[in-house]
Amino acid sequence: MTDSPLPPEQPLARRTILKGASLGLGAGLVSAFPAQAQTTGVAQSNEGAIWSAEYWAKKGEVALNLWRKRIGAPAPGDGALPVLFLVHGSSNSARSSYDLAVPGKGEYSLMNMFARYGYDVWTMDHDGYGYSGSSGNNSDIASSVEDLKAAIPVVARETGQAKMHFYGTSSGAIRAAAFAQVEPARVDRLVLVAFTYKGSGAPEIGRRQQQIEFYRNNNRRKRDAAMIRSIFTRDGFASSYDMAVPEAIIAVELKFGEQVPTGTYLDMAANLPLVDPKKVLSPVLMIRGTHDGNSTTEDLLDFFQQLPNGDRQFVILPHTAHSPGYSNNRHLLWYATRNFLAAPTPVATG
Repeated sequence: MTDSPLPPEQPLARRTILKGASLGLGAGLVSAFPAQAQTTGVAQSNEGAIWSAEYWAKKGEVALNLWRKRIGAPAPGDGALPVLFLVHGSSNSARSSYDLAVPGKGEYSLMNMFARYGYDVWTMDHDGYGYSGSSGNNSDIASSVEDLKAAIPVVARETGQAKMHFYGTSSGAIRAAAFAQVEPARVDRLVLVAFTYKGSGAPEIGRRQQQIEFYRNNNRRKRDAAMIRSIFTRDGFASSYDMAVPEAIIAVELKFGEQVPTGTYLDMAANLPLVDPKKVLSPVLMIRGTHDGNSTTEDLLDFFQQLPNGDRQFVILPHTAHSPGYSNNRHLLWYATRNFLAAPTPVATG
């Protein structure tokens, strides 16, 4: 990967960009809450122009790149918006994960969608990914938690919100959940998409276990165009995606090189489970695609049933494989997530 320029001592927005974005929400009955729950939370839909800005955090000597989107630039006196922080996975950096443009194929940016829903949306490149610098480590889950510990104070300072929603996909879900168990005061509601708990019976985890020694002995693995395309075919359900999507990702990611850290692959092959569900105290939404090869429903229900907070949901998306955010059914993902984040606070009894 290519190191980003040194950030300023006091991380401020490096640039702001006004971008238009179209609203392309579909609806599917995949959430335990009814559709009207969408309007009960703080976030309110907004059709204004999307504003974006870049920020920096420091983890020791490593510069971590943050990316933010919301409707309109923040201004003194404006009310604070609810914050949604997105955590990327093992193979793709933050912007290709959550702010991808696929020309002629409709909206793929989760950041755009949730900015339109009224959220202040943030994401970050982890150590060794994208625009962030690299410590040279393998960017495992423990390292990723330290990344988040460094980044979240920047988000809190810029938004005025000490507590925020977190969303992670694939190993990003493990990263987010691992952060939630050590920093519960920072986490409002937590969305885990394509999560892996113990990995029992999961074909992709089995394939990674065959490469454990390579991952232990190398801090980088090959992530070329062929590997990116394989993400969309390895579950045997390529028809759940438009194949223009991996090509769009390739165009973004390969400018950073053809290698990424091995840490999350090693963790998922050799060190599961990485999260103790009993220590995740926030409300949790778990979402998996029917054809996700990184987990089984049984494995995830084992995790789900141990969560201590009764405010929790488990959603299975039909006709979907490991990467719902890139899928033809991404509108179902948006629908379930939006309903969960906007859910009314439960009334305690007894």
